[in-house]
Amino acid sequence: MLLSICLIVYTLPKQAKFRYEYEKGRIWNQKDLISPYNFAILKTGQELAADQEAALRSITPIYQLQPDVADQQLNGFKNDFEIKWHNAGISEKQKEKYLQEGYRLLKEVYDRGILTLVSKYQRGNENYTISILYKNTATDKNTIELFTRERAIAYCAEQLDKRKDIDKAFLINIIQNRLQNNLNYDDKLTARLEKEVLEGLSLTRGMVQKGEVIVAKGSVINDEIYQKLQSYKKAFEDNARVNGNPNLVLLGQFLLVSIAVGLLMIFLYLFRKDIYRDNRLVSLILLVVTGMLATLSWAIRIQEFNVYYIPYCIVPIIIRILFDTRLALNIHLLVVLIAGFFVPNSFEFAYFEITAGMVSIYSIKNLVRRDQFLVSALIITFTYFISFLGISFIREGTFLNIDWMDFLPFVVSVMLTLLAYPLIYAFEQVFQITSDITLIELTNTNAPLLRELAFNAPGTFQHSLQVANLAESAIYNIGGNSLLVRAGALYHDIGKVENPLYFIENQSSGFNPHDKLPYEESAQIIIRHVSNGVEMARKERLPEIVIDFIRTHHGNTRVDYFYQSFLKNFPEKLIDENIFRYPGPIPFSKETGVLMLADSVEAASRSLREPDAQSINDLVDRIVSYKLNQGQLNDSDITLKDLETIKAIFKKMLMSIYHVRIDIDIK
Repeated sequence: MLLSICLIVYTLPKQAKFRYEYEKGRIWNQKDLISPYNFAILKTGQELAADQEAALRSITPIYQLQPDVADQQLNGFKNDFEIKWHNAGISEKQKEKYLQEGYRLLKEVYDRGILTLVSKYQRGNENYTISILYKNTATDKNTIELFTRERAIAYCAEQLDKRKDIDKAFLINIIQNRLQNNLNYDDKLTARLEKEVLEGLSLTRGMVQKGEVIVAKGSVINDEIYQKLQSYKKAFEDNARVNGNPNLVLLGQFLLVSIAVGLLMIFLYLFRKDIYRDNRLVSLILLVVTGMLATLSWAIRIQEFNVYYIPYCIVPIIIRILFDTRLALNIHLLVVLIAGFFVPNSFEFAYFEITAGMVSIYSIKNLVRRDQFLVSALIITFTYFISFLGISFIREGTFLNIDWMDFLPFVVSVMLTLLAYPLIYAFEQVFQITSDITLIELTNTNAPLLRELAFNAPGTFQHSLQVANLAESAIYNIGGNSLLVRAGALYHDIGKVENPLYFIENQSSGFNPHDKLPYEESAQIIIRHVSNGVEMARKERLPEIVIDFIRTHHGNTRVDYFYQSFLKNFPEKLIDENIFRYPGPIPFSKETGVLMLADSVEAASRSLREPDAQSINDLVDRIVSYKLNQGQLNDSDITLKDLETIKAIFKKMLMSIYHVRIDIDIK
C-alpha cells in the first residue's frame, strides 16, 4: 500500500494546482478575481503565429556570390567554340563575330547573376528580395533583376533574334551548356537569421497591474478575459515554482493519494475481507490503480498528448471481471478523483469518465459471451458521444461551432479499452485468479476432462449437467456467481472417471460390483471419488476456486447406505464412523452450498419410482432439512429465505424434468 502511494506521488506532476476552473463563453460565478501581482498578458496562439509569419516575411534569404563560376564558364565557352565552329560551317571571317557576341551575352548574364528560386519565399509571386553576400558585404536585389537558367536562355535567344547575321541555334546550344548558378542559396545562414528573429519575438502583449480586476463576478468569459486568466494561471504556476515550497506540494499530493488508497483499503476491510486478507489480490488491485495513474501523469507531462486518449474504462472492466461490480465502481471513482486534481477542466473530465466507467461496469454485469466486450465498447462510445454533445451544447450554445475532431480521443480510448481482454489473461496467469472469461471456457463441454467424463461415465456426465442447471438457476435467484457454480457443477464428479461402474448412474447391465465387496471398502471407493477428482483437476491445472466444489460437494457427511447396511448386518461389531464419512470441508460459500443441495436432490430424484408433485415436494424438503440439520450449510452464507427460494426452484425444475403438471411460486 505504501509502495503504491509513493509510486503514484512520484509520477504525478510536481506543480501547484491552480484553484479556478474556467471556459470561454461561461459566466464567472465566483467573486471578483483581483490580481495579487503584476503579470504580462500572453499572446494567443493565433497572435503568435501571425507575429511569426510577419517576422519571417521580413527575412531576405541569403545567397552567396561565387565569382569563380563566371570565369570558369566563360573560359569554357571559348574552348567549346574553338572545337565546334569548324563543324558549324562558320568561316574564319565570321568566327570572331560569333565568339565576341556569345562571350558578351554570357558575361552579361553572369554579371547580373544566375540563381535557383526557393519556393517558400515566392509566396504567390515569383519574384522576391534577396541578400547577395560577397566578402562579408551584403547587397539587396530583387530576383526580377536576376536570371534563372531558363530566363537566361530566353534572354540570350531574344538578343540573338536581333542579329540576322548570326546562327542563333549554334550559339544558344553552346551558351546553355555553360549556364551554372553563381548565386547559391545559403540555407544554414538564412535559417540562423530566421531563428534569431523568432527568438526575439515578444510572447506577451500588455500587462495586468497588481490590484487590477482580472474578471468581475457575473462577467462572461470572452476571448480577452480568457487570455488574461490563462496568463494569470501561467504566472501563478511560475511564481509557485520559484517562491513555493516543493516539499509542501509533495506532502499535499501524498496526503490526497493516501486518503484515496486508504479509503480503498477500508472498503476492502469492511466489505471484502477475503480480498483484504490476501496480499496477492491487494497487490493486483494496487498495481492496476498505480499503472493507470502513472499513465495519466505521463500524458500530462507530455502536454501535447490529449488526456482523453487514455482508456480509463479499462480499470473498472478489469476489476469487474476479476472481482465484482461494487469493487470496480469504488476503484474507478477513486482513480477519477485523484486524476481530477491534475487534468484541465476537472469537472468535465470527472463527468466523462465516471459515467463511462459506470456504463462499462453495467454493460458486463453478467459476462456469458466474449462478444459482450464489443457490445460494451459500443455502449461506452455512445455514452461518451451523448456526454460530449451535452457538454458542447452547454459550452458553445450552438450546434454549428462543435469541433467534431475533439471526439476522436474518446473513440481511440474505447478502442484501447479492448486491451482489457489480454490484460485480464495476463493478470490471471501472474496472480492465479479465475475470471468469468476462464469460467466460460471451462463450461465448454468439449473441455478435455468433460469429454473424458462423457465418454467413460456417461451417467455421471448427464447427472452433472442436470446438477449444473439446478444450481445455476438457484444461485441466479438468490444472488451469486452463476458461471462459477455451473463450472463447479460440471466438474464436481470427475473423480468418478476412475471407477465409473461403482456408481449407480453408470450401471446399465444390472451388475453391481459392490455386491462382492465389504461395506467399508465400498464406502471408501465412493468417498475416494472426491480425492481422485481433486487430483485430476490439479493435474489438468483447473483453478482452485473450481476444485473447491469437488472438495465440498459432499461436505463431511456419511455414506449412509453402506453405513446403515453395515450396522444392520453386523450389529455386534464396533466400527469407526469416519471410515464412512467424507473428509470435507463443508461448503464455505453460497455457490458451494447450493451445489451440495442440487447434487443431493438430483441424485435422490432418480430413485423416485413414480415422480409426482407430492413425492418431489417431500424429497426436496427432506434433503434440504437433512443437510441443514447436519450443519453442512453453517459456513455457506445461505439464509433461511434463500433456502426457501432454492427449494421452490428445485421443485419446479424437477417437476418440469419429470413432466409433472403443477404451478410452483418462486418468491
